[in-house]
Amino acid sequence: MATGAGRSARRQLDGRIERDADTRLAGALFLTAGAAFLTGIMVAASMVPDYDYSGGAISDLGVTAATAGLFNVLLVVVGFLNVAGGYALSRRLGGLRLLSVYLIAGVGAIGAGLLPLDTGSRHALFALVGFVFFNLEAIMTAPLLRGAMGAVSAIAGGVGLLYVVAMVVGDSGNAAVFGPIGHGGSERMIVYPVMLWLVALGGHLLARRPSPAG
Repeated sequence: MATGAGRSARRQLDGRIERDADTRLAGALFLTAGAAFLTGIMVAASMVPDYDYSGGAISDLGVTAATAGLFNVLLVVVGFLNVAGGYALSRRLGGLRLLSVYLIAGVGAIGAGLLPLDTGSRHALFALVGFVFFNLEAIMTAPLLRGAMGAVSAIAGGVGLLYVVAMVVGDSGNAAVFGPIGHGGSERMIVYPVMLWLVALGGHLLARRPSPAG
């Protein structure tokens, strides 16, 4: 018979254990955060007829009169949801190290919402922290997952970080690195995959699995 320590060491989200209250809560929070962000920015962009998807930044929505309130509040809410979800998840898996990544990512989103694009370097710093750490949380969560969900986590985070590098290079004066999708498209490649991953992870954590027989 396996010892308690052995079972704890082997525990993974896809293991043969029923989801508990913490993992289900984390799932609900992550699904809400990802779905709210993706839906919110699509709605906001539709409210600005001349919004430039290719040349503009996502954060332009935070300094446009029609959408500033929606966008900036959305960032703050998503940041808090991410921190709360990370806390619930880390209570069962990953511990303090995993929690710290979710916390820093959430702080990045909250700071970017409280300090919009027109605040200059302060917004840029918080946005960069959010870009990096939301994708790092996907990569660091991947080893806790088996099968396809683990692969999806690693790929989503890897794609996002790749485009973070492209964004830094492009904004340093080498705009050709953005290719045909431009600055705006490259920024979305940092954000969209990891937000879709949050939705997928949320559904994964909420999924009921039967208890093992015996």
